[in-house]
Amino acid sequence: MSGVPLCVAAVVAATIGFTAAPAAAETLPWLPVNACGETGFNPAKEPPSPGGPLLPSIPPTVSIPIPYPDFVPVPVPGPRVDQTRVAQDLPADPCADPCPDLTDEVDEPETGPGSSGSAGSSGSSGSAGSSGSSALTIPKISIDPRPETIPIPVPGGPGPDPQPAPPVEINPAVRGSLTAAMAKPGVGDVRLVSQLTGRGSENRTDKRWQVDGTDLGITWETKPGEVAVAFGDTFGKDWAPPGAFGEDWRSNVLGHSTDTDLSDGMTIDSMVQDSRCHAAEIIDSRHVNNFETTTIPTSGFAIGDRQYLSYMSVKRWSMVPGMWYTNYGGIAYSDDNGQTWTKDQHAKWDNIFGARFQVSAMVPHGDYVYMFGTPNGRIGTIGLARVPVDQVLNTTSYQYWSDGTWTPVSQHLATPIVGGVASELSVRYDAASDKWQMSYLEPVGGSIILRQSSSPQGVWSDAATLVDTADYPKAYGGFIHPWSTDEDLYFTISEWDSYNVYLMHASLHP
Repeated sequence: MSGVPLCVAAVVAATIGFTAAPAAAETLPWLPVNACGETGFNPAKEPPSPGGPLLPSIPPTVSIPIPYPDFVPVPVPGPRVDQTRVAQDLPADPCADPCPDLTDEVDEPETGPGSSGSAGSSGSSGSAGSSGSSALTIPKISIDPRPETIPIPVPGGPGPDPQPAPPVEINPAVRGSLTAAMAKPGVGDVRLVSQLTGRGSENRTDKRWQVDGTDLGITWETKPGEVAVAFGDTFGKDWAPPGAFGEDWRSNVLGHSTDTDLSDGMTIDSMVQDSRCHAAEIIDSRHVNNFETTTIPTSGFAIGDRQYLSYMSVKRWSMVPGMWYTNYGGIAYSDDNGQTWTKDQHAKWDNIFGARFQVSAMVPHGDYVYMFGTPNGRIGTIGLARVPVDQVLNTTSYQYWSDGTWTPVSQHLATPIVGGVASELSVRYDAASDKWQMSYLEPVGGSIILRQSSSPQGVWSDAATLVDTADYPKAYGGFIHPWSTDEDLYFTISEWDSYNVYLMHASLHP
């Protein structure tokens, strides 16, 4: 941002939907500020490096991780899930902190005279030296021993009550057909509408629900006039950028919104709480690396009064960026509008030999629920399955799209419905235009793209770019809001460094 005139920065801030306070515009032009005067994060700009705004810096030390075994006993079955829920009580003033004792900073006494000045002098000297010298700084190499968890199963408690297995109901193979390819979506103006989560967001999720850092933002209509929004790994007050780190870790949290005017952002009315001003982990996770590190939602939908959430049970994250390994992809359900959830013990697709439906986007339409799925990580192609709406939790009832036939074959034989690899799938059906819309992160090209089709199986159109990571560094996701249309597409993106969720808008035309 250095070298960019402040007047230009102000125009950019206004264009993307943020309002900058005068003081912030003069000193921190790359940051948005909410209506309460709190500074947020702008994913369209890189944060300043220690050497100055937007200037690259060479770290003084490069650590080489060296793993060592850490044997961790893991009770099996695990403990019963605590489903305690607490009602929400927010003050009338949106800028008043509902739980200052939990979320506000406490002033720490100075350790001694000149202590802060000493630290400032050290930092200032380092910045001046690095920016004023043209000599190449060679970083030091250090060894960083890190524990590698080796889970050891041990006898546990009673665990959850067993669920009876559904009957085997195999739907016979049915020949299908492709529909004619539609034209590539015409994507016009794409703008950043607002920051949905974290510090400085209009929703002030850090103060209201101790959601300081989170990602995804998967939305679906729970009932007319209301949507649910599910987030992934979430961190509280001790979170600091960049990335997903912190002690107050919940694998997922859930909010609700009745905001029908998305042009200025999406107001989150409430979140499911397990204690005062604290969003609950709705889909439980063991939080044990190499066993079950986390459980992450991938899509949501409603059939009648029951809410469904597809999720992936992540065994571990890979050292390779954009890769992870799952135990299975599963389905959970809720009969109290998302307050409590039950993992179905049988509605799961185990990760055997690179199973495709580990990361799924599920969409009800007509007599079926369609399931679009990829393997774990970001190197898989998209497969398709369907199941009658009254058999969603019965995996024996699913039919997979394979070479022009809806067939109850193994999921491994599902035919890719589009070329290339995909991650963070999102699919919706637009009833007004009788059109399917699909967005996802295309990892190779580094962009979030949009396709459209007349049917779930395609032929799907060529891809149009919604978000280019050249404009939004380290962006991912691209989850479509269900109240979008074939002319106005609202969707959420996440950005890794600021590790929060943003609402985007794209104008579409034929």
